[in-house]
Formats: sequence, C-alpha cells, structure tokens
Amino acid sequence: MTVWLHIHSRAAPLIVAFPHTGTELPPAFSDDFVSPWLARRDADWHIEKLYDFAAALGATTIRSAISRSIIDVNRDPSGASLYPGMATTELCPTTTFDGEPLYESGQPDDDAIEVRKRAFHEPYHHALTAEITRLRALHGRVVLYDAHAIRSRIPRLFEGELPHFNIGSNSGAACAPALADAVERVCSDAEGFNTIRDGRFKGGFTTRFHGRPSEGVHAIQMELAFRGFVDEPSAINEQNWPPAYDVARAASMRAVLANVLHACLAFASES
Repeated sequence: MTVWLHIHSRAAPLIVAFPHTGTELPPAFSDDFVSPWLARRDADWHIEKLYDFAAALGATTIRSAISRSIIDVNRDPSGASLYPGMATTELCPTTTFDGEPLYESGQPDDDAIEVRKRAFHEPYHHALTAEITRLRALHGRVVLYDAHAIRSRIPRLFEGELPHFNIGSNSGAACAPALADAVERVCSDAEGFNTIRDGRFKGGFTTRFHGRPSEGVHAIQMELAFRGFVDEPSAINEQNWPPAYDVARAASMRAVLANVLHACLAFASES
C-alpha cells in the first residue's frame, strides 16, 4: 500500500487537517464494496486544492488519502454517534450519505473494524497530536482548523440547502469564543455567501477530541457547501460526480477562506 498519510510540518501556529479528501481503496479493505464510485462518492472533493494557499501562510497540513468508506478518521473510535438521534454515517460506514448500501453482502465486523482503526484512525490522530505538541512548544496558542465540504442538499442528513460556510466549535467547547467570533465575522461579511455557526455541523471527532482551549489548543471545523467552488448538479450520478474543480468559481470562496486562515493566525498570535 502506498503512503496514505501526508504531513507537511511548518512553523506557524496553525494546522489545517483534511480527513476526508482521500479516495484510495486498498484491496485488503474494499473487496466487497458495491462499487468504487459509491465508496468514493462522499469524499470532500478538491478541498486540498481549495486550501493550497495554506502552505504559504506557514500552516502545517495533515491529509489522509484513504477513503472515508474504509474508515472515517473524523468519527469517535468507540463508535458512539457524534449526533445522537440524527442520521449520520458510522466509524466504518455501511451506507452512503443518501442511505445506499456500500457493501454487496455483510459489513466489517468488530475484528475488521479494529484492524482499520489500528491501520488508519490511530496513526492519523497520533500525527495530529504530535504536530500540536510540536507547535505548542513554539507558541502560546495553536489553532487546529478541520477542513471539510459536503453536497449542498442531502435530505437524509439535513433539511433544505446548507449554508456556504458551516462553522463548528462543538457549541463553544472546542475553542475560545474569540476565535469562533473572528471566523464567523469573516464569513458573514463576505458578499454572496451565507453562514451558520454550530448548526447541523458542530464539529466532528477531530474538533471535539483535540480542542482544549484551557491548554492553548483551539479547534474549529469548517464545512463548506460544494456549490461555493464547483458546478454542483441538482442530482448526482456516476457521469457527473465528482464535478471538476472550477478555478474561476472557487476564486471568491478561496479569498474568503484566506481571510479565515489569516483570522486564525491573528488569534493564535495574540498574547
């Protein structure tokens, strides 16, 4: 299996994490999928391109190349739901976001899930912890920014159309209010976009586990609606999904996101 965990360590007090951009389906874990397309369909397509300016800001980046259908590194490893009572996908998903079965027959049993946790989930979060520890030795504050994107309409998961910018701070537990306020202000002031904070997406396992404001580690999640940077079809199929990355369409959203990361750096640099 090729290298699946991509870590680029830099010196600024900011980590940008990409848990769901991966599309790799190692054969040892994917023989029983209904189709590779279904197993890759719910990836956070093109997010690493959208944020490729982060390197110039000195931000550390951590990205998993493994499909979330193998194991979702942004889910609680215990299997506990992040959103009790609401539709979601599991640590090792058995369905797509729309509820379609991912497997021809059966699904990963407890032993198979443990293998996937040791192979992917644990190394991903060990890497995050190591980078947080390294940067905390250099800075009084560190911001962990968890980068995501999702289709604008998924009736099984949420009603109506999702706002462009969905900020998650675990209802204020994962970061200082000043950071969430600064990020929300940048997004709300952006013309042509809409924003919500701690709405349907409050933050996943990464935000909730690593965000420890009292220890100088402030975690925040950004869930983007795809329509902000690609031509998102009203109904998706194997011929039109994923859409191509649209440089021109993405330009406005990239400009806002650059301001968001600058706001994160300004917060982290405050005494």
